Parts: sequence; structure tokens; C-alpha cells
Amino acid sequence: MEFPKCQKCGVGDLVPLSDFGSQGAPIHYKAWVCTNPDCLFNLKIRNGDVYINEPINNGANHVRSR
Repeated sequence: MEFPKCQKCGVGDLVPLSDFGSQGAPIHYKAWVCTNPDCLFNLKIRNGDVYINEPINNGANHVRSR
């Protein structure tokens, strides 16, 4: 499978990310993110709205609530 080139940097590819909704249902292609770490272009869908270039946080620092 080939992914589209990032139109912002022209170097990285845009790769799709999926997530799970609040009820546990999968949400495919919820976000597209550039693979070039110097670019960080991203496109996200949240509650039917499209967000472009939101800050990206390192998920390794996430603390899970119990």
C-alpha cells in the first residue's frame, strides 16, 4: 500500500491513524500524520470537525487513569 506524499514538506508520507470512540467502536482514519519528524503536519477529525496542525504530544508521557 502506498501513502500520499505530504503536501506541506514533500518529503514524508501521510499515514492514517485510527482510534476508538467513547463506546469502544473503532474509528478508522481519525487522523493523518506526516512521517517526517521535522514537518509534523497533521489532520484530525474530532466530533465531525476537522483540525489542522494541532500540537503533537508524546504518548509515552501519558499517565493512564485507573
